[in-house]
Amino acid sequence: MAYRSTARTEATRLAHRARLLDAARELLTEGGYAAASIAALADRAGVATGSVYNHFASKQELLAAVFRHVAGHELAAVREAVEAESGAAQQVRALVEVFSYRALRSPRTAWALLAEPVDPLVEQERLTYRRGYHALAESVVAAGVATGELPAQNPRLAAAAVIGAVSEALLGPLSPVGERTDPGPVVDGITALCLRAVGAPAG
Repeated sequence: MAYRSTARTEATRLAHRARLLDAARELLTEGGYAAASIAALADRAGVATGSVYNHFASKQELLAAVFRHVAGHELAAVREAVEAESGAAQQVRALVEVFSYRALRSPRTAWALLAEPVDPLVEQERLTYRRGYHALAESVVAAGVATGELPAQNPRLAAAAVIGAVSEALLGPLSPVGERTDPGPVVDGITALCLRAVGAPAG
């Protein structure tokens, strides 16, 4: 009986935590980190304000967990798209296009992940998130160099250049005060630039 009670309690705790994370993700999508106050979060999740602290020691810890959750989902989607392709050029294209289109479809969330000012805990998660993309791009470039599909180059530097170019090029279209534009030409331009940067055919 004690085991069943403990298992039930743990399941309830995890369900409450998941509800809080989902509520925080929704608030982040709607208004960025400023919208994700503890009071707003508790109201959205349908729990008492004080119960939030049963799962997270602070608002900063909660937002870091939300960042991890959302950013991990985005990285997994891009990695899946890359791994579905063969050849360095097609994999670079998949990385850039999927990253860019997903960001432009959810600009408020993407802005929060890429550029919104954050506290140090969330900034640390942001650095981890960027490293994941760098590692993915580096593996694609390294494989392309090894097979001769791409010219000789430093895969780590090339990956940093590609991810940096994508992130920087998206800042204007994603900015809360920027103009919304047709994503097609934006993504096409970023993709062509990144393919040229690593020596892959853009056609």
